[in-house]
Order: sequence, then structure tokens, then C-alpha cells
Amino acid sequence: MARFDGKTVVVTGSGKHKGLGQGILQAFADEGANCVVSDVTIDAEAEEVAEELRGRGAKVLTVACDVSDAGQCRALAAAAVSEFGGVDVFVNNAGIGFKMKPLLEVDTAEEWDKVIAVNLSGAFYGTQAAARAMVDRGQGGRIINIASQAAKSGFPHLPAYVSSKHGMVGLTRASAVELGAHGITVNAVCPNHVTTGLGAKQNEYFSKLLGFETVEAYLANMSAKNPMGRPGLPSDTAAACLWLASEDAFYVTGEALNVSGGEEMH
Repeated sequence: MARFDGKTVVVTGSGKHKGLGQGILQAFADEGANCVVSDVTIDAEAEEVAEELRGRGAKVLTVACDVSDAGQCRALAAAAVSEFGGVDVFVNNAGIGFKMKPLLEVDTAEEWDKVIAVNLSGAFYGTQAAARAMVDRGQGGRIINIASQAAKSGFPHLPAYVSSKHGMVGLTRASAVELGAHGITVNAVCPNHVTTGLGAKQNEYFSKLLGFETVEAYLANMSAKNPMGRPGLPSDTAAACLWLASEDAFYVTGEALNVSGGEEMH
């Protein structure tokens, strides 16, 4: 038997090719899990992500969810319970990281409030919805928040993003304290830079900001500074999620696990 046969995994923000969400679901699908693909809309790309998971042998449900809406997060958890009988693992992965601008130029409504609403409030709404479903079922569960290296260190031109990811670590710790009594662990994964669709936009922006002639030169410099010699991959984050969701990590909760090739060490 695979480690997650019969288990159900929900991942928000998982409807994009080459995204962290897709990578996480692929890893769980290969271990026998039922997969819930969720994104703000279920478009053709999200359906392709779902079909690829079915090709790996997984049972798959697709559910549209704007995580900044608490009601939609509740509906997402309810749909997973209705389809598969419960939620075993819930991954708060949906996020906004492409709104890059100097601190003094950030517009409150469009570039601060929106990022906080999705990255931090969305993680809270998802945590609450998943935890309620897990408590009602009475079999415990795993909640995993996809934070960032930006949850540990500051970066220029990303004030809302950095703040939201630091806040996500606080949410992780507070949730772990309250939910442990129900057999629910809550942990965060803090990847370094990964060139997803969102990451590609960051590559373009920061290569120009830092004076590199090409994105390739920027990425080469990034690799050279990393002890392991490369940026992160979706599979690195996915492997950490698999471990945190496994029985081997039963006694691990409230942690913010760096997955950065040694780039971040605190």
C-alpha cells in the first residue's frame, strides 16, 4: 500500500501548470491519495491539472475557491467531505506574490489589502474550515501552510508579501496550540525561490531591479549563492509536505520548516 491510500488531500491554488500546488498534489497522488484541485476558477488549465492527476491513478475533485472569502473556504472543505468522506490533509498554498513595488509607492487597497486578504486571511479561513471538518470527523488531520523564505527574512519591494508570510508563521503556531488536542498538526513549509508562473514574474522584476542583463544571469547568480547550487523545485516543497502529513511527523507541530537548500537557516 502507498502511504496515503484512502486519504484525501485538498490543496488551494493548485490549478496551474508547474505551480507548487500541482507539484504537491502530484506527490500525494503517487502515494495513493484522493486529490482536490482548487483555484480561484476552475478553467481549462485546472482541468488539465486534474486530468494529469487522474493519469497517476488518483480520484480527483475540482472545486473553485477564492480563499479570501471565508464562505468559499467552508464550501471547499464541505465538498471534499461530501465527495470523499473527510479531509485528511489541507494545504494552504494559494497566494499572491507578483505585486512588486517599493514600500513608499504601495497602494493600500490594490497592493496591500489584496495580498493580505489572499495570503494571510485566506490561510486563516482555510485552516478554520479544514479544522472544523477534521474535528467533526474525529480522526485528526494535517494542516500545512506554504509560507516562504520571506516568512523568515525581509526582501525589497515585497512589503505586503513578506508581512503576509511572516503572519502565516504566527497563524501556524497559534493554530497548532489549539488544535493539538484534536490530533491535528499545523506546520508551515518555507521554500526559497521556485520558478513557478508566479516565480517567473519575480525573476523578470528582480533581474532588472538588481541590474542583471538577463533573467538567466540573475538565476545563475541565485544558484551560485545557494549552498546546494540551485533554486528550489516544486518537488522539494512537495517532499516536505509528504513528510509533514505522514505518521513519521505525528509529533511535529507548530514548526516553520525551511526548504531552501541552506539559503535560509533560521
